[in-house]
Amino acid sequence: MSKGLTSREDDYSQWYNELVTKADMAEHSAVRGCMVIKPYGYAIWENMQAALDKMFKDTGHSNAYFPLFIPKSFFSKEASHVEGFATECAVVTHYRLKNDGNGNIIVDEDAKLEEELIVRPTSETIIWNTYKGWIQSYRDLPILVNQWANVVRWEMRTRLFLRTAEFLWQEGHTAHATSQEAIEETERMLDVYADFAENWMALPVIRGKKTANERFAGALDTYCIEALMQDGKALQAGTSHFLGQNFAKAFDVKFTSKEGKLDHVWATSWGVSTRLIGALIMAHSDDSGLVLPPKLASIQVVIVPIYRSDEELEKISLLAKEISAELKSKNISVKFDDRDTLRPGFKFAEYELKGVPVRLAIGGRDLENGTIEIARRDTKEKQTISREGLIAHIETLLVDIQQNMFNKALKFREENTREVNSYEEFKTVLDEKAGFVSAHWDGSPETEKQIKDETKATIRCIPLNNKQEEGVCMVTGKPSIQRVLFARAY
Repeated sequence: MSKGLTSREDDYSQWYNELVTKADMAEHSAVRGCMVIKPYGYAIWENMQAALDKMFKDTGHSNAYFPLFIPKSFFSKEASHVEGFATECAVVTHYRLKNDGNGNIIVDEDAKLEEELIVRPTSETIIWNTYKGWIQSYRDLPILVNQWANVVRWEMRTRLFLRTAEFLWQEGHTAHATSQEAIEETERMLDVYADFAENWMALPVIRGKKTANERFAGALDTYCIEALMQDGKALQAGTSHFLGQNFAKAFDVKFTSKEGKLDHVWATSWGVSTRLIGALIMAHSDDSGLVLPPKLASIQVVIVPIYRSDEELEKISLLAKEISAELKSKNISVKFDDRDTLRPGFKFAEYELKGVPVRLAIGGRDLENGTIEIARRDTKEKQTISREGLIAHIETLLVDIQQNMFNKALKFREENTREVNSYEEFKTVLDEKAGFVSAHWDGSPETEKQIKDETKATIRCIPLNNKQEEGVCMVTGKPSIQRVLFARAY
């Protein structure tokens, strides 16, 4: 098959858009700003869900579901929260349609809602209104709940997976008796996200805190994991928020402590979304198509027969089915592609485009010699090996591919992270190579805004493992005790 992908070097944005559609991941829908996630793309999301869901449950969390619609009055109860989301909200005002008598369907003006409903952009308000009925005593705490859902944020400029008006995600919402417990939960879930990104997505991330300007609306602190894409832009891959008592106070959620004292509950929220699929594509893929980490690939191994007759295909099929059964017994997903309408070369190109980690080719000569041709997607290396020991070889190869993808992404990040000490150097580095830039900042939101306005670079995070280092702000010359991480971002 002809992939016809624009190269990353020529036009990274166009390469990404073409790859998402040509690899059958997703497509634009008839609804402006929304996407259809196709089966091949959704299978990756399902693998992400399964891994994350287990990690959440292993840390004591349970799943629940809350309404899609939120009364408008709920948003007005937490001022910074409503301000943060006001421009992105989709609002339901009526509950019925009617025929206008001329064959047209119109909104029934007599069916206006008494109170408008907001299609959830996030669920803090509806959940904390619910928690008020669940919490009376310290015995009811902690509440450790996660929700898998869709949300709507009315984006004007959209891009498949990265930024759409509707997207899929999970959102954790927990309630605690003390601020320390809530902070520990916030940090724990950040570590869960980092573990998932690095060990499942093969994506190295930097753990950090957001500045006040970049915090989640309504949070006291926002923790994040930041990753670097191949075009040198940063992508926020997950966030975990310490909400303090803000939402508990807004919805009057109190509990009686062991000492008999009445106090407001402490809260967290945390989430990742289908944006992670965009990160997966941009961090690893190449000009030939997707490169998927084995742990998240829906097809880890594909077997392609090469034959000249139906009799030869029958013999190859017996071997392929035997290999498939052995791989499945090892929990390795495998597909035997015996479609007779496509030539082997077309299939090779198709699975290269779709990023299948390992490809096996079996021909008549392989049957005679007891060998199999095996190709790995990450390096495109091919070798011929004996049928005996094949399964063990594939198990080892999948582990090696996963690690190699992480190492390659980590090397790229290290080579594209630079320290600068002057504003001129900062702007030069951004324009020449992009990537992460480590620099001193005076801590003021005014300087942060100035840098963003003048360079389009934002403070991605204050790294949690930051060393204390006295210096001066590159813009104002004011004292600084540590560097922060800047980048242009998605």
